[in-house]
Amino acid sequence: MRKTPSQTIGPFFAYSLAAEQYGYAYNSVINGFLLDPEEEGERIYITGNVFDGKGNSIHDALIELWQADANGIYRSLSVNKKNDGFTGFGRLGTGTHATHKFSFVTIKPGTTGELQAPHINVILFMRGSLLPLYTRIYFSDEEEANSKDELLNAIEPARRETLIAQRIKRPGLVEYIFDVYMQGEDETVFFEVDK
Repeated sequence: MRKTPSQTIGPFFAYSLAAEQYGYAYNSVINGFLLDPEEEGERIYITGNVFDGKGNSIHDALIELWQADANGIYRSLSVNKKNDGFTGFGRLGTGTHATHKFSFVTIKPGTTGELQAPHINVILFMRGSLLPLYTRIYFSDEEEANSKDELLNAIEPARRETLIAQRIKRPGLVEYIFDVYMQGEDETVFFEVDK
């Protein structure tokens, strides 16, 4: 089977992939909630913006998150029926908020292996990028685990901070701020993924 050629990401994403968020009259299959109210684990919010090289927030990016549950088990690998309310996968566009931010509700993931700190995988789609971009979110309050993470420590020390979300404790909730920078001095580290 032949692959279709890569092309610039178009406006069809809002309609077909994030319909509910953009006000279309049917429910999105995936949205910014990665769990149900009964899910075990620390409930967290992941918020941020996607910025271009000039520091302007990008209004038409699409962000996907994929993560393990609080026990470090990915949904696709789990045979535990108790995980039925946890999808571990979310998708949001940046075009419906006045400042173009994204905000996901999830649980803090557990570690998925001895040499991996708790993390969330991120895929980013946007205009001008012919292919998806891959990165990760690590957590600022996981210093010991981060210091042992094989992938994080393969990155030069000055650039690692671009992958670490900063924890902010607010009344009644825990929020992690994770901004993505496409270019410039604070450019986020992106990974090349073999397929």
